[in-house]
Amino acid sequence: MVTTKQSRRKGGEGQLERLAIAFDDERAVANAGLVLASTLAERLGVEAIVDETVDLGGRAGAARPGRKLLTLVGSALIGGDSIDDANVLRCGETERVLCHRVMAPSTLGTFLRCFSFGHVRQLDRALETIIGRAWAAGAGPGRQPLTIDLDSTVVEVAGHGKQGASFGYTKRRGYHPLLATRADTGEVLHARMRKGSASSQRGAERFVRELVARVRRLNAADTLSVRADSGFWSNATIAALERHGVRYSIGVTQQAHVREAIGAIPEAHWQPLADYPPQGVAEIAEGTLRGRRLIVRRTRLVGAQAELFPDWRHHPFVTDRQEPLAEVELDHRRHAQIELAIRDLKEGSGLNHAPSGHFSANAAWLLVSCLAHNLLRWLARLGLELHGPIVAQTIRRRYLTLPGRITRSGRRRTLHLPARWPWRERFGHALAQLRAIPLLA
Repeated sequence: MVTTKQSRRKGGEGQLERLAIAFDDERAVANAGLVLASTLAERLGVEAIVDETVDLGGRAGAARPGRKLLTLVGSALIGGDSIDDANVLRCGETERVLCHRVMAPSTLGTFLRCFSFGHVRQLDRALETIIGRAWAAGAGPGRQPLTIDLDSTVVEVAGHGKQGASFGYTKRRGYHPLLATRADTGEVLHARMRKGSASSQRGAERFVRELVARVRRLNAADTLSVRADSGFWSNATIAALERHGVRYSIGVTQQAHVREAIGAIPEAHWQPLADYPPQGVAEIAEGTLRGRRLIVRRTRLVGAQAELFPDWRHHPFVTDRQEPLAEVELDHRRHAQIELAIRDLKEGSGLNHAPSGHFSANAAWLLVSCLAHNLLRWLARLGLELHGPIVAQTIRRRYLTLPGRITRSGRRRTLHLPARWPWRERFGHALAQLRAIPLLA
């Protein structure tokens, strides 16, 4: 005998089985929230900047680089991580919520493959101009001190025939780009693609010089600080920072002379670190390393685990900052938040892999991902008025990938969004805020 509860359950299953499906709505919009990102891109004049800066000559795919770049950026914003994913922007009337014409994936692939090293540098210069306009619109640091985090990451690939892709220190095949992010927002200020076998220090000095010059051109604050791990530790990099008047805190590898400097710190100088988990103990102290201020944090386990690992583990870095020991050490530890920006670049802006077999095409793809990543952060700051680090997946789920439908009445188009959407008020407020930005094109 079937109970009433079982009958309801079976009835529910039958309802879904009787649900017909038809892909025939020409007015549907797959990712209606892209109207926010497109409004911001339009206000910043992204398409015009790219058209004016990137000159691909007479190569196939060279025409109208701005709209092709924006098609790739729009695809990345909604989770696309391959060139073919841009097809989502062509379904229904999704193109109506964009500020540009959507290009076909075959055209986009041709566009990326026609890039050379020089063209990638042109696109990098366009990214700088776009950052400057976003900062002028209110997303910049103003005259506040600016802290920048440096790091590298591995962009994994599956194919063995991709130019420049190889195995590095992680034993994973891919590329090994350098990244510089703004500490308080996570936006990417500079990026440079490198082959997979490149060490962390390869090209670091030039990268730092280009970064500092860019930030100075953007009229950032006079007080500029850089944080990095031991992969960026070299005399050349530190000398470049000192020449440009940039404060720094950079991790150091524990070579013999570093271990000697740590051993020379008197035991009485070590002071406990208060904000450390109870499973261990941590202490900090400072000394000197070849005339520079050396700060060291040492940690070890307590309890039963201490029998397995009884020794202190040291984490040193050098700095030219003059603030109190505990303050500088705490700030240097915050360098780890760059991993959140890298996570969002990969999970939120399409950098989890490189789609092309051409090195320069993948270098351009890196900058596409950086622009998508930055647009999301500027959208959060200028439209949603969120301050501090954000999570790309959260912004995408709440404000970008909601469905919609466009209707026409006379000469007016209306984008209909789901009733009772939990974040509808903030969505409407963000759109109004972005439309209030003066056109900078």
